[in-house]
Amino acid sequence: MARRSVHTAEELKKLILAASTNLIETAGLTGLSAREIARRIDYSPGTLYNVFENLDDLILTIEGELLDRLAAELAEVPTAGDPRQRVHRLAERYLKFTHQNPRLWNLLFEHHLPEGREVPAWYRQKIEALMGQVEDALAPLMVGADPRTVQRSARALWAGVHGITSLSTADKLSNISTDDAGALLDDLLKTYLAGLSTRDSK
Repeated sequence: MARRSVHTAEELKKLILAASTNLIETAGLTGLSAREIARRIDYSPGTLYNVFENLDDLILTIEGELLDRLAAELAEVPTAGDPRQRVHRLAERYLKFTHQNPRLWNLLFEHHLPEGREVPAWYRQKIEALMGQVEDALAPLMVGADPRTVQRSARALWAGVHGITSLSTADKLSNISTDDAGALLDDLLKTYLAGLSTRDSK
């Protein structure tokens, strides 16, 4: 296929990202290849590497956009009112988001960089920004705790939330429970938050 030059670099980047995202949504990570992306946008496979360093770079960009979308969803949760309700609403939004974007969300955990290569700083910043929202929600429930403790508690809690949502998204939750994801999340959050109160009172 002959190389075309009818799009600007930014337009071409958007075309590649849209085609790649659609491929992942329909076939998962295994369906993604430079050849198939190129076929869908009517360019040669080599064109992709004029825009992205490699497929890992492309996938990280897609993941970054997904993290931005999740951050925007969680940011819509009201910060006023009962902090416990805020934590519950964050988890509910998270569950809803993962079910709306199952293959894309699984991409974050299926995709692994080659040995020796670390995720870029901008990617880590997006993860930290997301976790910061959870820390902000927990902080009013952990008055007097040092920031490191709040940070660890937020990550421990969200690891549990993620485990439930991941099993649910993968249709594996029924293997361990007859309850749905919402009920399990509610139980996890109530138990964990109650535990925080007990711990802080000692």
